[in-house]
Amino acid sequence: MAIQSPASQLVTVFGGSGFLGRHVVRALAKRGYRVRVAVRRPDLAGFLQPLGIVGQVTAVQANLRYPDSVEAAVRGSDAVINLVGILREGGRQSFSGVHAAGARAVAQACAAHGVTRLVHLSALGADGESGSLYARSKAEGERTMLAQVPQAVVLRPSVMFGPEDSFFNRFAALARFLPVLPLAGAETRLQPVFVGDVAEVVARAVDGTVAGGKVYELGGPETRTLRELVDYVCAETGRRRLVVGLPAPLARLQARILEIADMLTLGLMPDALVMTRDQVALLQVANVVSAAAAADGRTLEGLGIAPVAVEAVTPSYLWRFRRTGQFDTARAG
Repeated sequence: MAIQSPASQLVTVFGGSGFLGRHVVRALAKRGYRVRVAVRRPDLAGFLQPLGIVGQVTAVQANLRYPDSVEAAVRGSDAVINLVGILREGGRQSFSGVHAAGARAVAQACAAHGVTRLVHLSALGADGESGSLYARSKAEGERTMLAQVPQAVVLRPSVMFGPEDSFFNRFAALARFLPVLPLAGAETRLQPVFVGDVAEVVARAVDGTVAGGKVYELGGPETRTLRELVDYVCAETGRRRLVVGLPAPLARLQARILEIADMLTLGLMPDALVMTRDQVALLQVANVVSAAAAADGRTLEGLGIAPVAVEAVTPSYLWRFRRTGQFDTARAG
């Protein structure tokens, strides 16, 4: 069988305009693939077009709640990537609807059109027995994908970091105006992974160099507690702040108060201030690569990728949270 060149192949990326999506689109475009970005608002995805040459990247309308739109986006594709996910529920966007039913719609469309190169983004900590609905819905999405398309590649990244992330930027923003930073799960271990490394794995899976039918766990080179990561953010931005770990019951109470406040303000609270009880439950469990995945080579290192460290990237975008920006060399608190 003749080997197709990337330029002759069409890759559909659901959720291609998100944090990870834009890095995935860039990695695919550099390889020469034609990229179809399936999003709810194509008119807001125009910023992706310059990532490729003229006509290489196009946006189409698709919503995972409507299987017909998903099927239309998959039609004619050589490979499909599903990156759609939410961190908290709101309006018609529920964990079960996006992570489980949405994944099912993508998988069924791929099966119907004979697409076997399917990459699905899950999350480290996905567990059908978890106390977090987010983690349970992610696990259900994985099962659905592999049941419909057994050759699918499932990726479980830890918390991702990069210039537009919602992790380091969030705590840096909070440290700007809060003298005390209360943390749920302060001693929970995390393994932050660079978004560019995750995008590279996705692109390699499309290339066909990542074995299908497996679940890969993607973490960075270091494991740290949430408290250590927040302390690092404060040091990098020159903010002396008291970091306080909250017991689980108190963390759940705080989250409930913030949920009510967000509801009363009609969802207008700053994202950095919003915390849910489901997120508190998620933070009670370590978010690190398992020993089994490391032994099986289902990690970045196992795929031949040297993971990028937090310190190599975050200073390039956390400087804006210092009192005098990039000109703040003293880093005084």
